[in-house]
Amino acid sequence: MRSIWNGAISFGLVSIPIKLVNATESHSISFRQIHTEDGGRIRYRKFCELEDREVSQAEIGKGYEDADGTVIPITDEDLAQLPIPTARTIEIVAFVPADRIDPLQMGSAYYLAASGTPAAKPYTLLREALKRSNKVAIAKFALRGRERLGMLRVIDDVIAMHGLLWPDEVRAPEGVAPDASVTVRDQELDLADALMDTLGEVDLADLHDEYREAVEEVIAAKASGEAPPSLPEPAPGGKVLDLMAALESSVRAAKQSRGEEAEVHPLPRRKPTPKDSGTKKPTATKKTAKTAKTAGAAGTAGTAGTAKKTTKATKSTAKSTTKKSTAKQATEKQTPAKKAAPRKRTA
Repeated sequence: MRSIWNGAISFGLVSIPIKLVNATESHSISFRQIHTEDGGRIRYRKFCELEDREVSQAEIGKGYEDADGTVIPITDEDLAQLPIPTARTIEIVAFVPADRIDPLQMGSAYYLAASGTPAAKPYTLLREALKRSNKVAIAKFALRGRERLGMLRVIDDVIAMHGLLWPDEVRAPEGVAPDASVTVRDQELDLADALMDTLGEVDLADLHDEYREAVEEVIAAKASGEAPPSLPEPAPGGKVLDLMAALESSVRAAKQSRGEEAEVHPLPRRKPTPKDSGTKKPTATKKTAKTAKTAGAAGTAGTAGTAKKTTKATKSTAKSTTKKSTAKQATEKQTPAKKAAPRKRTA
């Protein structure tokens, strides 16, 4: 691998000659700008404002524009002779636990290679010291026109360095968190934990850039005169309003994708209380129900009273009728029957 910087690691009074090598590479697909009408390349040309002519890269240097518009030329020699110890040195300033470094600060990654045979012994010494201490080294170094912060750690048998942002370059997350006050229930946390356990871990080596592969397919199809693949129709899905239902569905889908049993036993949901909903007890409903109950009881009592009166009247009528019938029979018994007229005797 080609080195991009040569210098030394300053480890107290020990100096370790090293070469800086890029530890990462980009696999993204780059595009050219073209004229859409005829496919011609669009190029940027650099012109000198004073001479109004195109200049080559060899004629281009650096300059600092002052507040009044004056440009002050700065050469590479000026930058190489800066009065700082990190101009050609990675100066280790401290050793700290790895968890003290915020991942937000991490930037580009480099490998540090020992430069020459004499550097092998001190390089190995620093590497083994880092391994045994379980710490990382914080260093300062100058690269591409500015002083930077770095973190040195061991990867396999190599010392790697991560460029770090200065602490004042990391913005505070003000106004990013939700403003509303949200309460998460234990049941929801339990389902979230179950989803995390179901998804489990992954080997990062198995992950790949699907976007780049799709772009390559489009390029290959158009190069061969075929129609590029179309975007598949997204699966229809409704808007999930119930967080518990969404979590349960997620756990079920994750288990199905791993070939596991897809049974998800939903956790018992407690009944919402007025405290959860932020409303008062429904007293009006209870009063209405009580009123209806009272009215129903009154209606039932009235009906029963009417029936009772009707029954009493019926009994009274029947009693009166019975008395009249008895009196009639008594009268008939007291009245004597008419005697038959005597027959006349004939001679």
